[in-house]
Amino acid sequence: MSEYEGTKEYFGSRTHSSLSSSGALPWWLRTIVLVGAILLATGALIALLHPVMLVSPHDEINGAVHVYAGYFGSRNLGLAIMLVAAMTLRARGMLSTLMLLTAFIQLLDAGIDCLEGRWVVVPGVVLIGLMFSLGAARLSRYPFWRLEAWRQSD
Repeated sequence: MSEYEGTKEYFGSRTHSSLSSSGALPWWLRTIVLVGAILLATGALIALLHPVMLVSPHDEINGAVHVYAGYFGSRNLGLAIMLVAAMTLRARGMLSTLMLLTAFIQLLDAGIDCLEGRWVVVPGVVLIGLMFSLGAARLSRYPFWRLEAWRQSD
């Protein structure tokens, strides 16, 4: 099976080469990246400026909470900045990798939310994770669930 046929098999009749070129990214992909980056940056700013919004009203905010909120904020802000930078530069490989990383973090966050009983936020976090996963798969030469995506190509 040729690379084209394998790509066609995973992505339908539209060829994947249109996403591999140096042209503009599709609007839906830019929308996912921008909305995700805004949500990540918003979470970062909340964690850094007003961490009490991250916990239940009866929970105490102490030094340890501020330290972990700072780490959470820096993680989210770093991802948001890098996602927007990769999208702006049309660095498809980097954008795909960052989207996959963001998706994995979101799915892990959803697992933690389930363990801690924060059921209200789980659907949104899972949805964001799935949207980033699909966007990453669409950008990649191979979808991330295929072994070829993890090997360095020459």
